[in-house]
Amino acid sequence: MTSTLFEIPDRFNMAQYFLDARIEEGRGGRRAIVCGDRTFTYAQTQAESNRVANLLVRLGVEWEDRVLIVVPDLPEFVFAWFGILKAGAVFTMQNTILPAEDYEYYLEYTRAKVAFVHASALERFEPAAKKARFLRHVIVVGETVAEAPGSFLSYAKETARESASFTNADTSKDDVAGWLFTSGSTGRSKGAVHCHHDFPWNTERYAKATLGYREDDVTLSVPKLFFGYATGTNVMFPFSVGACTVLFPDRSTPERIVELVEKHRPTILTNVPTMINQILALPDAAKRDLSSLRFSLSAGEALPAELYRRWKESYGVEVLDGIGSAEMFHIYITNRMGDVRLGSLGRVVEGYEARIVDAEGHDVPEGEIGRLRVKGDSAALGYFGAHEKTKETFAGDWCTSADLFRKDGEGYYYFAGRADDMLKVGGIFVSPMEIENCLLSHPAVKEVAVVGVEDADGSGLTISKAFVVPSSGHTAGEALAAELQAFVKKTLAPYKYPRAVAFLDALPRGNTGKVLRRELR
Repeated sequence: MTSTLFEIPDRFNMAQYFLDARIEEGRGGRRAIVCGDRTFTYAQTQAESNRVANLLVRLGVEWEDRVLIVVPDLPEFVFAWFGILKAGAVFTMQNTILPAEDYEYYLEYTRAKVAFVHASALERFEPAAKKARFLRHVIVVGETVAEAPGSFLSYAKETARESASFTNADTSKDDVAGWLFTSGSTGRSKGAVHCHHDFPWNTERYAKATLGYREDDVTLSVPKLFFGYATGTNVMFPFSVGACTVLFPDRSTPERIVELVEKHRPTILTNVPTMINQILALPDAAKRDLSSLRFSLSAGEALPAELYRRWKESYGVEVLDGIGSAEMFHIYITNRMGDVRLGSLGRVVEGYEARIVDAEGHDVPEGEIGRLRVKGDSAALGYFGAHEKTKETFAGDWCTSADLFRKDGEGYYYFAGRADDMLKVGGIFVSPMEIENCLLSHPAVKEVAVVGVEDADGSGLTISKAFVVPSSGHTAGEALAAELQAFVKKTLAPYKYPRAVAFLDALPRGNTGKVLRRELR
């Protein structure tokens, strides 16, 4: 396999690898982006991206200046993303639905000189922009008036003034290209700083060699493009082979995702367990046509075995569950077509190495739980402005995650939760994921999250508590709680049952769809 991988040269700009090379290969006329009634070829995408790059240079953006993108999944997001790279600047990306105080934090933290902001986010972004010390220009995408408000610039007007030709910045493979933000599960998100080299390195090994992305693929993503998981699977990966990506700016709902699959017939769906569950819960789920899909990806949170079984039984579409991180850019352990181990996250992607270690950094025996360490050339340089956290996570070639895993004798990895999510019952580690998977197999449970909370008896001891969203037709209450506890006792080792059960209408989730366990605690 390694002989066919693209060799990244010392002088390298990843916009050339992901975009310009397609035109040089004669693929300029192929569809690159479909969004509603708009379609852009690779040549058109290159021209629009060049206009953005020229605009950034005119506005005084220099090499390695950060530029913030706050735009929904529209072609303009892609044009801005490539334009930033072409100009030698650094992309940073955030959700369009954040409150003003979050934008204030990200503008201060990134020190972005320019921000691309969609009109729908302006009401919340403008107060933060007025306080920003480093911001010089806001470029408004999708404004409904001829001019952007106030001193802001109109994306449409400004890019129309620019040339469709541009010579990419002569960056090196080790120059900074972009920041990917951590999930922020234990505090404010930090930017994992990545070089131009990192993204193609993973693309070659995971997207091309492992998943087999190809020119005739059409991709669609549930997560939005500001999330590195989707930036990879729905921009970088399809663009690297001349495939087509389907974008939509509105919220990802199960109805909308199925509608887009049936309309555009994608071959690869970037998914998350929450959406898999929601699609299966649609009243007409069994009648929906997802047959165009070659496979669906799953990441971001653990995929319960029960959901996998139900999805396969309903649609016959393979789900390739895997794990990646902002620190490593993308997925480094995954299941593969023809090699799916139920309940596992698969095996290590070729080119990466992984270890499971104890608190002292020693490898744990086979089958035991420990923290995951990963080695691979897509690793970030570190976290911006977080020296101590960088030292804790990055040591030499190895990146230590907060994820707990175990590995079986055949090299398959099994997720056991986050390091701060594990519970100890009677001195024995218990995985919340194991309890959750058990409860999800009960017909009364639609969604569930298990966390450790302080016992109400005042002992200070931690007990396991299950937060359950009941399925339709089941009534929350003490009787159901007792039934679920008895079910876990019968199905798993008795000591693993949740000592407390609470019922919610919905689980709290963050921007990326992950359950906010800290709120449940």
